[in-house]
Amino acid sequence: MSFIIYNAFFLFSRVTIGSFQHIFPIIIAFLFSIVFIKYAQRKLNKTQQKHVFHIFACTISLIVIVFHAHKISLGFYNISTDLPLYLCSLLGLIIPVFTYYRKYWMYEVLVFWIIGGTLQAVLTPDIPLGFPSFDYFRYWVVHLGLLIVIFYATFVFDMQPKLKSVFKSFLALQIYVITMVFINKILGANYFYLNEKPQSASLLDYFGEWPWYLIMLQILIIPYFLLIYLPFYLLQKRQKKQKIFS
Repeated sequence: MSFIIYNAFFLFSRVTIGSFQHIFPIIIAFLFSIVFIKYAQRKLNKTQQKHVFHIFACTISLIVIVFHAHKISLGFYNISTDLPLYLCSLLGLIIPVFTYYRKYWMYEVLVFWIIGGTLQAVLTPDIPLGFPSFDYFRYWVVHLGLLIVIFYATFVFDMQPKLKSVFKSFLALQIYVITMVFINKILGANYFYLNEKPQSASLLDYFGEWPWYLIMLQILIIPYFLLIYLPFYLLQKRQKKQKIFS
């Protein structure tokens, strides 16, 4: 009996960094993304590539919608904590707009938001209930799915950001932050962790308490985005050299 209770506690306990519940879905998503992208590149025509891309994004969005509908049905939905206004949840809802229209300006913003924000969430997960809770599956499908979407756009549709994309994405993020400040004020909420750091361990723990971690983040965002841009810059530089000598 005690063994069963122990395992039940283990399965639904908060996900800790470096645990099996943390590492396993990342490995699965990594392998899936390679197969998914390679298959699209080699086996699908342009129209099929677009359809698969959009269906995949719609699946992510549907999971977000179903998760919130399920939580509402349970009767303890709190608009101060549960609305899909955290960056990754919001992106999970609107990502089908990008995959349907595939506008370059959307990619310019999303490539830095997703790689910068979602990657941090993947490395330091904030999941109160672990496997096999709905929240556990929703968290990983949304965060890892968003990364797969942006990698698909990059490698299948050959989308790449430019240097000015860094600053476009930064300005768009400021608009989002200002909007969240007003929403947090109205609802007494903490969306985007603007009033308090997350309970789980995160990179914010290295930047002091409020408001210092917000100030540090504002200072570091552009250098962080530039670091994300660096591989694209090096690739573009290499491609230019190949064109010159070809």
